Amino acid sequence: MPTSPDVFTRHPEVLVTSIDARSLDSVSPADGSAGSLTDRRPIPPPPGRSSPPPVPPSASASAPGPEVDPCDVLITAWVDPLVDDDGHDPRSRYVEQFWLGVLGPTATWILRRLVAGLEQHPEGYRLDLSVTARMMGLSYTDGRSSPFAKALQRCTMFGLAHQTSAGLAVRRRVPSVAHRHLRRMPDAVQLAHREWEHSCITVDALSRAHRIALAMLESGDDLWVIEHQLVAVGIDDATAAEVADNARRL
Repeated sequence: MPTSPDVFTRHPEVLVTSIDARSLDSVSPADGSAGSLTDRRPIPPPPGRSSPPPVPPSASASAPGPEVDPCDVLITAWVDPLVDDDGHDPRSRYVEQFWLGVLGPTATWILRRLVAGLEQHPEGYRLDLSVTARMMGLSYTDGRSSPFAKALQRCTMFGLAHQTSAGLAVRRRVPSVAHRHLRRMPDAVQLAHREWEHSCITVDALSRAHRIALAMLESGDDLWVIEHQLVAVGIDDATAAEVADNARRL
């Protein structure tokens, strides 16, 4: 149905947009009179957004900062008096028997290496993660996808290390395995842990183990094999661990 021009005269409040003007220019009225509405000024489009002024190269270029190697981290000791006094050395048989199934072999070896470095450098030391990973036969890439990074993350996840602003703080001794982790282990491991916890160290057994350990040290045996050798000659696990731990603390 054609649109009559008198519609706009009866309704002067109706505004004609630019779209209305273009569409009505092409429509002829029914009486054949000139019905062009080009005399109505269309509404101008909104102004375009102005782009920000260009920044001079001198202002945009920032001063180069010091280069930081993401593979180079600072390893420091996690000081925890309670665990440091009553915990277990990461290289002990306790960790081999009960923590190994929780951490996994790679994370256990990483923890041992980190603690061994803290013995040589108690104030902390720099560690190249890429080199350390290759020394252990693992690959290392940025992020958490590499086997070495995943194993290192397990040490943090199980509370044996935590991140610092410059690297990692590592426990020099680890606590006893929590019962929630033991419940997931085989029955034989759970039984062995209960026997370890409830074993009674006698004075006679402790004295005998000390004499054997001193003889081993005098003969040039390595400090870290004393515990295994004591067990091999018939000393029970708890006594051997106590004597070997005392020897390492001397």
